[in-house]
Amino acid sequence: MTLSFYIARRFLRAFGIVGGAFAGILFLINLAELARRLSGDDYGIGALSRFALLKLPQTLYEILPLVMVLAAVTLFIGLARSSELVVIRAAGRSALRMLVAPVLVAVAIGMIAVTMGNPIVSATKNRYEQLMSERKSETRSTISIGREGVWMRQGAGLAADGKTPAQAVIQAASANADATRLSDVTFLIFVPGQGPVRRLRAASAELVPGAWALTDVKDWNLGGSTNPEFEATRHDSLRIDSDLTAARIRESFGEPEDVALWQLPGFIASLDAAGFSSLRHRVWFLSELSLPIFLGAMVLVAAAFTMRHARSGRMGMMVLLAFGLGLGMFFLRYVAQILGGNGQVPLMLAAWAPPLIAVIVPLAFVLHLEDG
Repeated sequence: MTLSFYIARRFLRAFGIVGGAFAGILFLINLAELARRLSGDDYGIGALSRFALLKLPQTLYEILPLVMVLAAVTLFIGLARSSELVVIRAAGRSALRMLVAPVLVAVAIGMIAVTMGNPIVSATKNRYEQLMSERKSETRSTISIGREGVWMRQGAGLAADGKTPAQAVIQAASANADATRLSDVTFLIFVPGQGPVRRLRAASAELVPGAWALTDVKDWNLGGSTNPEFEATRHDSLRIDSDLTAARIRESFGEPEDVALWQLPGFIASLDAAGFSSLRHRVWFLSELSLPIFLGAMVLVAAAFTMRHARSGRMGMMVLLAFGLGLGMFFLRYVAQILGGNGQVPLMLAAWAPPLIAVIVPLAFVLHLEDG
């Protein structure tokens, strides 16, 4: 038990050193990139550092498996060079028993990253994107999915004076997969500073270039009418100006990582209820749940090549092979998420196959090394 605690403590220290080094490098890279992008704006080093710090958790979280591989490599090389690895093996401790402590530490780090780090990454990423959009003075179309259905916001052409830009809030009971066809839809058109000026209720709406094509419409004039209900008109079809496109609607949904892990099940249920595809979010959710196992597998990847005596030679080559295999598993996980999100492979296979492969392959190497 004492030996296990010692190895776990050494691994935690190696993880802290490697993680801190990557955090510093990524911070400087983000700072340099932001200084280049915002060179025309009046931002000081303090504001740029704030932006870089907001972006840092996301980038560090994305490469966490690679950090784990290098931390494990650092651990095993340190034990080998100090001859502690030889002493441990001479004392009768098998390779598999020696790996239990660092693997459990990696799994624990993964659980902390998923349960606590994921919401932090989501919050800082959304805050960073919000500040960037404010800097660009953009009025972005937004989409919200809830129990009431689909909500959108968009530009709706000009107001009655022909100068003031109008905006529209759209609420629909349901929609197709890309939100270009809505059913049981309401448009509330308003002018900033004046309030709502028009309300439309339609049985359906379809997005066409530059407009929404509405069918079976009831139109209320809220701006200059004393009795909007009495003066309401009906139309078989009507067009409402829109600056939305199918591509912009897809972008408004954002990425699955924009939603905190604990909020993902409710968000997925809302997507399904509104008629949207939730494949990408389901794959991301399952992949996040499997992250602790994947991080534990990264320790096995490092052990398969570097858990040997330093005098055996070719240690540099072994380090490169360990990092190369870890990098391959990292990209395998990424590709599996894409295939699962596109519906080309089953969800469970896309989420759990990479961690299981990452466990089985290096474990076979370790067993071969152990049994000679």
